[in-house]
Amino acid sequence: MLTGEIESVIKFENFSTVYITGGNNIGRVGTMLSVEHHPGSYEIVHVKDGKGNTFSTRLSNAFVIGTDKKPVLTLPKGNGQRISLNEERDNRIKHNNRV
Repeated sequence: MLTGEIESVIKFENFSTVYITGGNNIGRVGTMLSVEHHPGSYEIVHVKDGKGNTFSTRLSNAFVIGTDKKPVLTLPKGNGQRISLNEERDNRIKHNNRV
């Protein structure tokens, strides 16, 4: 990595680990389930995250980061999982009660 050379190539195929780089699901990480091809329009990627939630986005928003649930990159805290508003509120309440 320090030399700037390519170490390996990860193929864009089903069940690869993907990072979403744009759209409403930006920052999420999950397993690519399938790709829908729509001639003359956008290709759609269906993704399932670690919590079991399924979502879809444009193919151009998906970036492959690993194979078979093994990301090659180091993921930030939370591993790219989106939490609901209720979970976020509960986490804030727990944090404020500790302080």
